[in-house]
Amino acid sequence: GHSVWNPYQLVIASFLTLFAELAFIRWIAVEIRVFAYFKNLALLLCFVGFGLGCALARQTARWPLSLKALMGLLVVVRLPWRSGKALESLSQGLGAGADVELWTNGNVWNWLDFLAVTALTAILFLLLVWIFVPLGQLVGRQMNLAPKTLTGYSWNLLGSLLGILSFLAVSRMMLAPWVWLGIVLLGFASLQSTREDRFLLASFLVPMLLLLYEPSSRDHYTVWTPYQQVEYTRTYAENGDFASGELKVNHTGYQAIVNLSPVFLSRHPQLLREAPGENPYNVPFRFVGPSPSVLIVGSGTGDDVAAAVRDNSSSVDAVEIDPAILAIGKREHPEHPYDSPVVSVERTDARAFLKRTTHRYDLVLFGLLDSHTQFSDYSNMRIDNFVYTMESFREAREHLNPNGVLFVKFAVDRPWMGRRFSEMLQQTFGKAPVVFYAGSSYTPAAICFVISPSGRVEEALNSDASLADFVSRNRFVTDSSEVPVTTDDWPYLYQRDRSIPRTYWSLGVLVILVTAGLYFNIPEARHKIPSLFFFSMGAGFMLLETQVISRLALYFGTTWVVNGIAISVLLAALLLANQVVDHLPKNLARRWIVLPLLIGLFVAYW
Repeated sequence: GHSVWNPYQLVIASFLTLFAELAFIRWIAVEIRVFAYFKNLALLLCFVGFGLGCALARQTARWPLSLKALMGLLVVVRLPWRSGKALESLSQGLGAGADVELWTNGNVWNWLDFLAVTALTAILFLLLVWIFVPLGQLVGRQMNLAPKTLTGYSWNLLGSLLGILSFLAVSRMMLAPWVWLGIVLLGFASLQSTREDRFLLASFLVPMLLLLYEPSSRDHYTVWTPYQQVEYTRTYAENGDFASGELKVNHTGYQAIVNLSPVFLSRHPQLLREAPGENPYNVPFRFVGPSPSVLIVGSGTGDDVAAAVRDNSSSVDAVEIDPAILAIGKREHPEHPYDSPVVSVERTDARAFLKRTTHRYDLVLFGLLDSHTQFSDYSNMRIDNFVYTMESFREAREHLNPNGVLFVKFAVDRPWMGRRFSEMLQQTFGKAPVVFYAGSSYTPAAICFVISPSGRVEEALNSDASLADFVSRNRFVTDSSEVPVTTDDWPYLYQRDRSIPRTYWSLGVLVILVTAGLYFNIPEARHKIPSLFFFSMGAGFMLLETQVISRLALYFGTTWVVNGIAISVLLAALLLANQVVDHLPKNLARRWIVLPLLIGLFVAYW
């Protein structure tokens, strides 16, 4: 039945290509951190597999290989390394370039480690590629059989569009990976030509569900939010009181929910090493006057919000992008800061909020807003990239009252990172910020940068001797070397210099080698010169797509939804283009197409 024109089969295969692509990009980025740092990577590998399939359209569909690769990938990622150590060291080894900060990554470059890790990565790469080969074969074959090539292409685009929208829907509903990958497997089963094959593929759902199962209880559960995987664990004090809640994002410690109310601390004096006034959540409020108006950027589960409420703030705007983290904070935080009448919650991207709001504040507080674990999808931006740029700090400064204070907390791992923050604040305010450590018994030591357009910070230090003493004891000395500041045009906060990090080069070369090896498996490729026209079209399309996505990220935040909309709009534009070409005279001169294209690029650039 695969040798007759069947638009439904084409739509299902196209739907699965896009749906599976997004599902694997998302799942693998959570399970193996190196893919989270290079989101383009999984995308490129899915494209390579699909493209290879299209080129092998005349051969029998390689479903057995695809199924083995799919189950192999699940086993490699989920089984032998449940502790995560082996795959964690994969990220470490590839991230061994000291010129880009990958979370908890050594500073030494070791060729042997790097090569061993590269071999393991190449195996993962090939598994991902092989999953997509039969989908490409089916799509290629149906496009060849279509009564008109453009009709085939339009059906293909329609399926792809449905695939993206469906994946956005399952992300929105916060469904777990077993649902997404289950849909992929059932889709594969529906494309088989015999009943036995359909049944055989569907039966693989059982081992898949067992591999992806995540046990949960009242005190430990996992949520797949629209942006990331969040794992939550409660801990209790000896008398059974709630002591703290630990949040992990993508298997990495992210934040703790702690009860810092005076009543609770007097009952459990051993919980805090530091004096309550020196705690990183309480310290910012010692720099501002009584009942301040506060903006918290990256409010998370609400520890900063709780501190603002305890300090009798007159109003608190709490900005947090992840709905699941907010929900956990609302449900779990023992002080219930989000229920306070002075708090208003804004579920949006930090920059989007700064651009929109007209309020001015006595304190603008950048919480420990970092997403080392997640670059955004389809580009090497992280969610927080645009939050820590010169333009962002200028916008924050514009939202300060004349006597207002800007307070930035950040887990600085390398001296040059501290230097970059100091430099940005110095350029924004025309003077150096006060920089100090504020350690605590339950969070990694935060480096605090505090500055005000007026002399407010200096006044606070002069009038509060214990605060001045604390700051001078814990002074953080930043590196004196020159380090470029981040801007909206170059927002790569975790990268030391304006160059392409070694890790990117090495992974890029690896992808090209894998692809070149596969390319020569195509019978025609061995004696034909590749088409420069199609190569240029492919390169142009990908550059445009990733560029559009990273630009939109600046205006609407780096979210799944933005990416989904951007890709959907591109596919819709292609569908429209097909209709236009179908109805235009056949001999339309190429210059009439190239001219508006160049104008479009020019407008987009400006």
